[in-house]
Amino acid sequence: MERADASFTEAVIEVLDRLQPGEVMAYGEVAAEAGYPGAARAVGNLLRTTPGLPWWRIVTATGRLVPGNETEHAARLRSEGVGVARGRVARR
Repeated sequence: MERADASFTEAVIEVLDRLQPGEVMAYGEVAAEAGYPGAARAVGNLLRTTPGLPWWRIVTATGRLVPGNETEHAARLRSEGVGVARGRVARR
């Protein structure tokens, strides 16, 4: 089981490392691209517990920002040119 966790972590970090400033993905998209479809919550847990990852580039499938941390999340996204309105990434 520990090996699978390490593989999951490495795969998710690989996906996150490819994200450029201004690019936004949903938790589920990250999980699927990493080869773990259905592991959206695990992606969220990894982002919450692993310092240094670009957590602000990840939102819910509906574009919602991190509850309780919307102000910082919005500020980081806006600094990269991403539109944010009413606690969600604005549609382009």
